[in-house]
Amino acid sequence: MLLALDVGNTNIVIGFLDESGIRNIARLETDRDKTAHEYAISLRQVIEFSGIAPEDVDGAILSSVVPPINGALIAAVRMITGIRPLVVGPGMKTGLNIALDNPATMGSDLVVGAAAALAMHAPPLIIIDMGTATTMTVIDREARVLGGAIIPGVGISLEALASGTSQLPHISLDAPKKCISTDTVEAMRSGSVYGTAAMLDGMIERMEAELGEPAAVIATGGLGGCIIPYCRREITYDKNLLLNGLWALYQKNKRKPSFHGKFSFVL
Repeated sequence: MLLALDVGNTNIVIGFLDESGIRNIARLETDRDKTAHEYAISLRQVIEFSGIAPEDVDGAILSSVVPPINGALIAAVRMITGIRPLVVGPGMKTGLNIALDNPATMGSDLVVGAAAALAMHAPPLIIIDMGTATTMTVIDREARVLGGAIIPGVGISLEALASGTSQLPHISLDAPKKCISTDTVEAMRSGSVYGTAAMLDGMIERMEAELGEPAAVIATGGLGGCIIPYCRREITYDKNLLLNGLWALYQKNKRKPSFHGKFSFVL
């Protein structure tokens, strides 16, 4: 059983995978102030709630866009499973041809998403990840990662509207009734949902123009399910893309498990 941790700015997605696919998924809040022991307690609770015995975990992998908490999470995984997880980063075999100015600066989440998309779809590809930020990654016909774009996420944009103005409220991201709205809250929802969808459609069109040919478009991320249905372009939404990417990367890099011994502690 593989324990996969996808650390985002807002949430940590924890997946349990084997040859049959994803067995279970859980989420924890990303907390930069938590200690290794606090993460270990949370992780053990997640494992127990998932009906999985810690000794059934024979591999672990971590992808993180929040490097300051990596040490605590690595230690937490060791405490519970006795295994030091692989960490997505420089030196890991990815199978990607990264054509950026400085390939080492490519975020681990983008690496994982690109690896997963290429494992399941033929290039050229445009990969959209809608989390705290919205990222777009372009892969050409020769499977080269050309680059992409980073865009303020929907949640950040809504928060900026409410915080930066005196009369606009904090609202939830619910589906708007229509594009032309007749009250303030619905107008904010229309702008956030339809506006983001139109932005994605426009960015895809411009990226394809630079590529010189159409591309398959794959989307993931927690907010993707709210936005993608409103896009006019055909976009495949895969909410588990990054977990599948972590599985693929683990298979390329797995080593004989190194058991360092579990730490004992009492809840």
